[in-house]
Amino acid sequence: MSIFSNRPKVTPVTAPAVEGAPVAAAENASPGAGNPPVEKTDEQWRQELTPEEYRVLRQAGTERPYTGEYWDTHTTGVYQCRACGAELFTSQEKFDSHCGWPSFWAPLAEGNVRYIHDRTLGMERVEVRCGNCDSHLGHVFEGEGYGTPTDQRYCINSVSLKLVSADDAGQ
Repeated sequence: MSIFSNRPKVTPVTAPAVEGAPVAAAENASPGAGNPPVEKTDEQWRQELTPEEYRVLRQAGTERPYTGEYWDTHTTGVYQCRACGAELFTSQEKFDSHCGWPSFWAPLAEGNVRYIHDRTLGMERVEVRCGNCDSHLGHVFEGEGYGTPTDQRYCINSVSLKLVSADDAGQ
């Protein structure tokens, strides 16, 4: 099943946008990796994140293509949410899409991410957010012809992720 309207896997929701209010994971998503949902004020996020991390993770920004840390990384490991540390993707699902951002064909587990209809910029897209802290990660696209098991491309901002390599995890 798909997250898109022709074959729904999950039902994207409209994101509540309340400036300055604590942000928690959506009710339709379980906290990522068994972590309790993260609830922080806008000011707390501003103190903890760099300006670029804040712009992308908390304001749904996008980093420029081919500039992020992981767009062409082939290191074996787990990709965590940079804001809260929830495990989101693994290198086993990462593939070279040549689009300028890290691409994955599936999340580590469905409950670790949530989906929102994104109608900004005059487009119909599906936004991907961290299921634990509600941070913006990127978008998911389907039917682009990549030879992946799901026919999906999770196009994720590098600045939204932190790679924990298999070597580092084993120490």
